[in-house]
Amino acid sequence: MKTDIGDSRPRPRWKQWLINKLDLTSQSREDLIDDLQRANEKNLLPGETVGMLQGVLEFGALQVRDIMVPRSQINFIYHEDDFTQILARIAETEHSRYPVVDEDRDDLVGVLLAKDLLKYSGREQEFEIDDIIRPALIVPESQRLNRLLTEFRKTRNHMAVVIDEYAGISGLVTFEDVLEQIVGDIDDEHDDEEDISTNIQPQGDGRFIVEAMTPIDEFNEAVGTAFDTEEFDTIAGIVIHELGKIPRQGEEVVLMGWLFRVLRSDSRRILLLEVLPHTENSCSEEVPAL
Repeated sequence: MKTDIGDSRPRPRWKQWLINKLDLTSQSREDLIDDLQRANEKNLLPGETVGMLQGVLEFGALQVRDIMVPRSQINFIYHEDDFTQILARIAETEHSRYPVVDEDRDDLVGVLLAKDLLKYSGREQEFEIDDIIRPALIVPESQRLNRLLTEFRKTRNHMAVVIDEYAGISGLVTFEDVLEQIVGDIDDEHDDEEDISTNIQPQGDGRFIVEAMTPIDEFNEAVGTAFDTEEFDTIAGIVIHELGKIPRQGEEVVLMGWLFRVLRSDSRRILLLEVLPHTENSCSEEVPAL
């Protein structure tokens, strides 16, 4: 005979530890997140620990679309590129993995790993891209991050190509992107001091790609704006205040004649913005590839 255990199942160990240690009375995920924030404010737990616990709690609710690199930011390699063109692309962008497409960017061929080019060093004339293209892990925008993490571990892939409801490529997500939702930003070997300090990247056509945590005074100096620095410290603060919420990727707001478009965000913060002069045609237009 089966026994109906109802709500008698034991709590997860980590939650029971928090309740015992911090005398918490939270009855939901949201309550527990609030309790963790209060614990941080009272210095009961280190800020880094609280941040990771909050990341774990919010992790299961996030979808791939919340953290993916949008299509406009992807560095593609084309199937018809020769060895020299591919090598130049890799030298310019310094990534380890690239989606390979035909002339139509929605026609995905596979994934190329930069390290696979090493075997052609000194014998470039023998290069055949089809010999080194690997199958791509393809996931929908709506896939939950916990499921994606399982896919990464099961397939040993470190990058997935994201598709929309029409099977077109809409973005890219990496194993590192997923982990950062729990542990925070991870700097790799290419994130040197010069790169870290480059918060604002002019695109040559009046647009700027801006790290959301850029100080307002730095933004004002680079772009020529005059945003007030008294009430908020960062560009993210201004955008969130104006919208009244943490915006999702693709949301836009116009401030002082400039259009701010969210390129990357998660449930806790804005990560990356596109900023361009506001015109009647600038809202919701397709972003040129970088």
